[in-house]
Amino acid sequence: MSENTPLVTAEELARLPDDGYRYELVEGRLVRMSPVNFDHGRIVMQIGFLLSSHLKQHPVGVVGAEIGFKLAANPDTVRGPDIAFVRSERVPSTGGRGFFKGPPDLAIEVMSPDDRASELNAKTDEYLARGVLLVLVVDPHSQMATISRPGADRVILESETDVIDLSDVVSGFRCQLREIFS
Repeated sequence: MSENTPLVTAEELARLPDDGYRYELVEGRLVRMSPVNFDHGRIVMQIGFLLSSHLKQHPVGVVGAEIGFKLAANPDTVRGPDIAFVRSERVPSTGGRGFFKGPPDLAIEVMSPDDRASELNAKTDEYLARGVLLVLVVDPHSQMATISRPGADRVILESETDVIDLSDVVSGFRCQLREIFS
């Protein structure tokens, strides 16, 4: 998209015809997301399964995949993390149309082979600046994960026995790093 391309609104993004790609909206500019590879999809499902299983026993919110969150307006920014969690008290009573207004409480991004660490770091910083309480970035290639919280140093998990502790956002949720790669 060039500098002269008109900005797109969240409403226009929601009305785009399905062309087989996902899009995010960053300050009014469309960003096309490529289809993901096998490892990416498998790990997203595994994390989603672990969170869903936990939430069946501890119903403190809702987990979903690729939900659009409107993080800013004029120009609009809509992000769709691979997995998101929203606490019960913030879940809308009806699905409605359009994107969720505001940030998720937890955003999880699984790196794809084409992702650059610098871009994911910038996206993480944006999430935190827009009100996300915790961001988990998972790297299937290195089998590592990074946990980021507002105002705190990033925590890098690299041993298969390291614990992913999301309990400050998803009450009681902890798992070992190896559980998401198994």
